[in-house]
Amino acid sequence: SNCQCSLLVYLFLFIFVSCSNQTIRAEPGQTIILPCEAARNKNELTVDWSKPDLGENDHVALYRNDQFDDEGQNPSYKDRVDLQDREIKNRDVSLVLKNVTTDDTGKYECRVHPSNRRKRSYLDNEPICIITLQVSAAGE
Repeated sequence: SNCQCSLLVYLFLFIFVSCSNQTIRAEPGQTIILPCEAARNKNELTVDWSKPDLGENDHVALYRNDQFDDEGQNPSYKDRVDLQDREIKNRDVSLVLKNVTTDDTGKYECRVHPSNRRKRSYLDNEPICIITLQVSAAGE
């Protein structure tokens, strides 16, 4: 029906309107938070943080079914990432990144999708958050 169609369009737009483009500045060794808010509460969500300039191996953190999926994670982020709230209450899908280095500088993207979708089918999704991280030593 027509009503249902326009509602779907509205929901689709709503998911992407909650995008935040911002820059986070940090010094090497700090723990930082890349803030992001999903358009809706958990409901079996998969949260995928990536850093496109890493190329093929761009996965920073993939969280689904209440746990991190280390398969395919870029090794430089191993044991350095967490979600600010693993229960994803209040739509919070912010990423915690520990012990940052200058190599972490760059653009990070967060995508959120239902966990029941096939693994790679969401890659065309637009990111809901794009955060630029700038890591430089004090005074630089």
